[in-house]
Amino acid sequence: MTDTPQLFNRELSWLEFNSRVLGEARDASLPLLERLKFLAITGSNLDEFFKVRVGGLQLLHRRGVSRHDPSGLSPGEQLRRIHEKARAMVGEQSECYLNEVEPGLTAAGLRRVTGAQLTEKQQSFLRTLFRDEIFSVLTPMRIGADVNFPLLVHESLSVCVRMQPIEQFDGVDVPRIAVIPFNAYPLRFITLPSDGGGYDYILLEDAVCLFADRFFKGETILESVPFRITRNADLALQEEQASDLMSGMEDLLEARKEADCVRLEIAENASEELVEFLRKLLNLDPNGVYPTSAPLDMSAFWELVGISGFDELKIDEWLPQPSPEIPPTADLFEILAERDVLLYHPYQSFEPVIRFLEQAAADPDVLAIKQTLYRTSSKSPIVSALMKAAENGKHVAVVVELKARFDEARNIAWAKDLERAGVQVIYGIKGLKTHAKVCVVVRREPQGIRRYCHFGTGNYNEITARIYRDASLFTSDNELGSDAVNFMYAITGYSQPNRFHKLDAAPMTIRSKLLELIEGEIERKKQNQPAEIMVKVNSLVDPPLIEALYRASQAGVRIRLNVRGACCLIPGVAGLSENIDVVSIIDRFLEHARILYFHHGGDPQLFLSSADWMPRNLDRRLELMVPVESPENRERLIDILKTYFRDNQKSHRQKKDGSYRRIRSKKKMPLRSQEILFREAIDDSIRISQASRTVFVPHLADGESHF
Repeated sequence: MTDTPQLFNRELSWLEFNSRVLGEARDASLPLLERLKFLAITGSNLDEFFKVRVGGLQLLHRRGVSRHDPSGLSPGEQLRRIHEKARAMVGEQSECYLNEVEPGLTAAGLRRVTGAQLTEKQQSFLRTLFRDEIFSVLTPMRIGADVNFPLLVHESLSVCVRMQPIEQFDGVDVPRIAVIPFNAYPLRFITLPSDGGGYDYILLEDAVCLFADRFFKGETILESVPFRITRNADLALQEEQASDLMSGMEDLLEARKEADCVRLEIAENASEELVEFLRKLLNLDPNGVYPTSAPLDMSAFWELVGISGFDELKIDEWLPQPSPEIPPTADLFEILAERDVLLYHPYQSFEPVIRFLEQAAADPDVLAIKQTLYRTSSKSPIVSALMKAAENGKHVAVVVELKARFDEARNIAWAKDLERAGVQVIYGIKGLKTHAKVCVVVRREPQGIRRYCHFGTGNYNEITARIYRDASLFTSDNELGSDAVNFMYAITGYSQPNRFHKLDAAPMTIRSKLLELIEGEIERKKQNQPAEIMVKVNSLVDPPLIEALYRASQAGVRIRLNVRGACCLIPGVAGLSENIDVVSIIDRFLEHARILYFHHGGDPQLFLSSADWMPRNLDRRLELMVPVESPENRERLIDILKTYFRDNQKSHRQKKDGSYRRIRSKKKMPLRSQEILFREAIDDSIRISQASRTVFVPHLADGESHF
């Protein structure tokens, strides 16, 4: 160990992750709409990063906090380096869109039209639309030195209009400026008539700038410029002061609307005078201004990704396949009474998870259902099944995490609906977020009470289950069922969590269990026994776990880490981490599963977990880590992990300086992990189909042999 920092900065490492996402948009081998999708994801990722991570750092910096993070950087130093790297990323994003993606889309007939390119027919159409609709819906608001800045909606677009400065304030000419916010108008992409085939559209901001003079009759308009602000969303609920958690969360959502501005995105052609005027009114540091030549809010372009009529610009769809272990019409409880079942989404369908709840809701032998909900969909069949179960007289207890960031409003609505249906709703634990994914069904059977459990690495959301790579484990194991019920009791009541038989939970035991497993590999290696660790997580930030992995590397333990996002561990350093390899897979599906493997003297220990290796997950969230015990499921998870580490098409290897190198092998056969796992799911599905083909059985005469 040395005295120099042995950890990468979390924020800069996360920006490296988003650069890898942007790299997919730069990949000319991908269809154009798939590249546009990755541009949209890059933009969405940056939005969340600024409103959460940058927002929190900005608060610390303004309060004069100079405490260094584990990488040795103060909040001010982090902000400076973040803005430097993010600004370069925005430039690369704009260049990719304007010089690569958009020209290709235009050539293929998917055209963004600006004012100067409008045909007479399009001008006439747009003029009528503006007069009859847009002009009536949008409302300009005057701003100035003597007028408060309007409360603009976070992340919504606006147009700023600067007019001839004929006003004076304290004897000085001041600009006459108005803002036209777009939050009241639903369309960003306005379809235009097209005589040449294809699809023509104009962005709302371009249309408003084109007709801005209609709002200000008799005024001389100097410039009309689109802009967008990002507010700090890193606002924490003071739970000790909130007697009613739901009303406290509703107040928090309101507070976010007025939070400090952390970023101003503005069209590159804006005058310096206008930019400075907005910056000062928003009380924003100069580093927080992001001019761009591309359209603002690239995340909105996700709307075009699924446009019909341009199939040649899209990737082939990979549809979720049925599991060979759960036939579509089979009784789930009969199957799970015999064996554990492992599903890997989205290659395998999420439908059995929904069916598990729907069957439980209708089964007269089911007595109770207990479940956690962190994020779910807007029309959730999971929630519908839970409400149906309560209406059918079953006891249903659901932990709805109201503090799930950016899903608070939806979860509040679901909590109210569940309560009205007779469900016992708990809003989580004070001071902690309930991030664990578990459902327990209690059923009366001839042999007595039996508990059927589902544990997941992802949310109970059938929409994201089609694009997130997650694992589901179904089991009726008695000890796991007992542990799951005790875990729910600890959340829903005031009881202290009992010592679990097999589960580990944060903030109680997950970190200590992981440290114990790592130390076990170290001791075996010291005794010249085989030792190996394979880990797949979304983020690796926790210093105690990183230090333990360094010790394991120094002992000679082979360590392979698949970390999608931020990784603060420094791999490949002689005397510290030369036995650690870190890769990151960026492909069409979001890597989200947490899978852990420890060689354990030849008796492999495999776990699924809801928790990333971060202090927030291990100290400030309720999380679960569940062992996978059936030999078949263990082998399958080991094969999945090894498939990732063989990927030489969509994998990136982390270097000592924190940057990543795309792995592209020209000597070896191309191997793309996501495609391999999808093909395996198809093969399993074909086997199901072949096994279930109709067999024709003839009627035989009495006494005639069947052989």
